[in-house]
Amino acid sequence: PPLPLDRLPLGALSPSLMRAAFARFAADRAAASVGRAWSTWNGFFAFLVAEQVVPGNPMPAVGRPRSPLPQPKPLRGEDTPERLLASAARAEGRQRDPWPERDVAVLALALCAGLRLSELLALRVGSLAGRPGERRLEVAGKGGRPRVLPVEPDLDALLADYLDSRVRRFGSRTVRPDSPLLVDRRDEPLRRGGLQYLVESCYRRAGIGDRVPRGARLHALRHTFATRLAEDGAGAAEIMRLLGHASLASSQTYIEVTAGQQRDAVRANRTNRALVGLARGQAG
Repeated sequence: PPLPLDRLPLGALSPSLMRAAFARFAADRAAASVGRAWSTWNGFFAFLVAEQVVPGNPMPAVGRPRSPLPQPKPLRGEDTPERLLASAARAEGRQRDPWPERDVAVLALALCAGLRLSELLALRVGSLAGRPGERRLEVAGKGGRPRVLPVEPDLDALLADYLDSRVRRFGSRTVRPDSPLLVDRRDEPLRRGGLQYLVESCYRRAGIGDRVPRGARLHALRHTFATRLAEDGAGAAEIMRLLGHASLASSQTYIEVTAGQQRDAVRANRTNRALVGLARGQAG
């Protein structure tokens, strides 16, 4: 039976006792809850070891449950990405200050480059580099891990179209290499709430709210990117590298792929074809 804390000395917290305690604790709890408790105790013992209160940490001897991997939540419907992009490209009279070039650029970066919300906000104008036909996007990934993504010509044209529209709105000084790539209608850097609102409003205008999985919202665009890559023949190694996942590095040898293979994987993403003709300069 549980002991009062004043009768439980630290020396009694042996690996066998901790294993028994966690077995009892885990009996009616979800794996995620048990994992959080394990992390708390592990941090506690790491502190005690650092302070030389106990000789060692018993937690490595206690089994830690693995939480199930989250299931992808892409946009539902075969034509949903195309419908969303086409809707965003139209300047509707209901909008107070339509800026379709900016809206399409945001959606295209998420749908055709698979960027996270934080990665979108961290982009600078100078993040887009390289010669025409070999353009690339330099991304500050999760945990500070950088990665480089190939940029197909149609996405490159949309981004150039957006930057041209920004120069017309605010002047050329606003698109210096160190300037934020994505800004609001006052030329202020887009923030988390503003970006989420922008994407939500694009969903509403396109009439696809019922096709967006609950809890995904902007992240559904990234999941759509990865799902379509897999459906169109890209391998797991290319997908993991393009998404900037690090989970494979801790469990198995990471398969390096060449820049050409990554570009082929991006080219196979059929959402790129929805970008053709959307740039104002091409449509003229």
